[in-house]
Amino acid sequence: MLFLLFQLGNDRYALETSRVAEVLPLMNLTGWPAAPAGVAGWFNYRGRPVPALDLCELALGRPAARQLSTRVVVLNHPDDRGQSYWVGLIVERAREVFHRDPVDFVEAAPRFSAAACLGPVLMDARGPIQWIHERRLIAEPLRRLPLASTTETAYVGM
Repeated sequence: MLFLLFQLGNDRYALETSRVAEVLPLMNLTGWPAAPAGVAGWFNYRGRPVPALDLCELALGRPAARQLSTRVVVLNHPDDRGQSYWVGLIVERAREVFHRDPVDFVEAAPRFSAAACLGPVLMDARGPIQWIHERRLIAEPLRRLPLASTTETAYVGM
């Protein structure tokens, strides 16, 4: 299985790439007034407005650092009804991908319900890498946002 490696603060995380559409450089976002915590704004992706969620803000309570390795990971995010939407995740130090068998990750104990997005852990020479289940992390902030389906035709105005 292919994983994207990134950081939130000093900790390393892995995101399974099967729903990743693209990894983009951090760009300027359009603000979203009265958006829930963690929603950094939105950006134009292939003619559609896509919300950008800052994982550092959601997990650490601070915005992601604006540096060259900070990226927007565009995901094809399914909702509870099976409809798919584009969502951008802002992550720090997204510089590499790696192949690993999912059985190489082991469950970490204890499990906290407030951290349901955290999956098993892989140990390598540089320390732990925690598999993050982004669907569990981003579900709540997205529930209140108007989203463009990945299957909708983009509106091109004059």
